[in-house]
Amino acid sequence: MGRPALEVADIFRTHGPAWRKQQAGHLSLGQLKVMSAIEQCRTAALGGHALHCDACDHEEISYNSCRNRHCPKCQARAAQKWLDARQADLLPFEYYHVVFTLPEAISAIAYTNKAMIYSLLFDVAADTLMTIAADPKHLGAQIGATLVLHTWGSALTHHPHAHGIVPGGGISQDRERWIACRRGFFLPVRVLSRLFRRRFIEELEMLHRAGQLKFFGEHESLADAVAFGRWLAVQRSREWVVYAKRPFAGPEAVLAYLSRYTHRVAISNRRLVSMDDAGVTFRWKDYRAKGRTRHKTMTLAPEEFMRRFLLHVLPTGFHRIRHYGLLANAGRRENLARARRLLNTPPPVPAMNQAADTPVPNFVCKCCGATMRVVEIIIRRQPIRAPP
Repeated sequence: MGRPALEVADIFRTHGPAWRKQQAGHLSLGQLKVMSAIEQCRTAALGGHALHCDACDHEEISYNSCRNRHCPKCQARAAQKWLDARQADLLPFEYYHVVFTLPEAISAIAYTNKAMIYSLLFDVAADTLMTIAADPKHLGAQIGATLVLHTWGSALTHHPHAHGIVPGGGISQDRERWIACRRGFFLPVRVLSRLFRRRFIEELEMLHRAGQLKFFGEHESLADAVAFGRWLAVQRSREWVVYAKRPFAGPEAVLAYLSRYTHRVAISNRRLVSMDDAGVTFRWKDYRAKGRTRHKTMTLAPEEFMRRFLLHVLPTGFHRIRHYGLLANAGRRENLARARRLLNTPPPVPAMNQAADTPVPNFVCKCCGATMRVVEIIIRRQPIRAPP
């Protein structure tokens, strides 16, 4: 697949320098680092390799990638590596897709409290799933879940929600039986929604009492306990969206889904249409519309496009893929082995390792498919440093 005609990097290189000066003091260090990484990705600034194909004498230069998790060009390899590690975790039954979405009012304060509220979204969504599944009225079992954080809507707006991929069953409380969900039905979404709303608001109150939430601009009044209590009362009266999709069509479909979702960024280069005097035009999906009318294009001023893209820069060190219950890292291997014994399923066959004398080629010739040889290493440019 060829290089897209327009990339996010092109927008940042063209309009980023002037916008950074205009926004001096308003962009975080993390946002500035993301802009710089995307602008330099696969350019001479990061160094690379000069390659030669002995089969057809084709020569080319391959520049290094930035490996930033917000870069649209750097996620495919990371996603494949992560998926290969997840192959052994799949069990042979239905998997369900559950989505937990924060209401718009809470999304608004989440932007200035990203680490706190995003972590809360993860933990409360997982706790909700585990609690309802453990209830004998529903399933009566210990389940596992993989949750993936997305913070964007299709139009690049701030829209935090967690996608959950959940096996359709779990281990009984005495750990002696596998209890499967009713075919085609996981857990009641209305019950999940009510518990998710109650638990999230309780945890939000605790964070406020501990003084761990920050409020700015139009939300500054919420720093007052009384005003915050009134605001929370409104959130209690609203419906919170928890959505359970139809089960996946087998483990292969789960992996195909994960490959699209786990390492996705706010917008891919493939969705960009053009950049001209009118602004940046990109494709988006309007979920309120139906059929083909869902697919639309939107044009934003370059400054607004960059602002929206950078809304979704995550706090440093924040993990956007997390595992819970049976799939939690601490006990995953033991839990999966027990589940397979209870299901009478053989363990997965480990992937065959290639012989040491037949390494996988790092570079393949675009002309003839032969392995390309590195003939020169291009050193990355040294960053400009301030005097001590």
